[in-house]
Amino acid sequence: MEVRNCRGCGRLFNYLHGQQLCPGCMAELEEKFQSVKEYLRKNPKAPLNKIAEENEVSVKQIKQWVREERLTFTEESQITLECESCGGKVLTGRFCDRCRTSLQNELNGAIKRPTATLSPKKHTSEKDRMRFLDN
Repeated sequence: MEVRNCRGCGRLFNYLHGQQLCPGCMAELEEKFQSVKEYLRKNPKAPLNKIAEENEVSVKQIKQWVREERLTFTEESQITLECESCGGKVLTGRFCDRCRTSLQNELNGAIKRPTATLSPKKHTSEKDRMRFLDN
């Protein structure tokens, strides 16, 4: 177990994994996430700056939630992020649909799948057989 300072409030806490936030700051961040999620349901066409301002969350945090696929924007929304591969339109995640499919195909092609090959049965001739000596 490791002890670290919380990036939100500066208090010491037992760090296990993930963001370097204490349980109190994590709970507060989760509440903000829920409020942003509810705000987006009611206002799907709201601009990103207004969403951040109304919910007292940074634009960077909202983008992080979208990259983590915790939030998604609708097709009618004017907010989009750029695909990390081609720069195309992304509504959620890090990659657009085309790049995601391409990456999946590349990864599937990189994995060698075992092929069920049966070796042909050898025809044994009389001279290839095992011999026993009689005493």
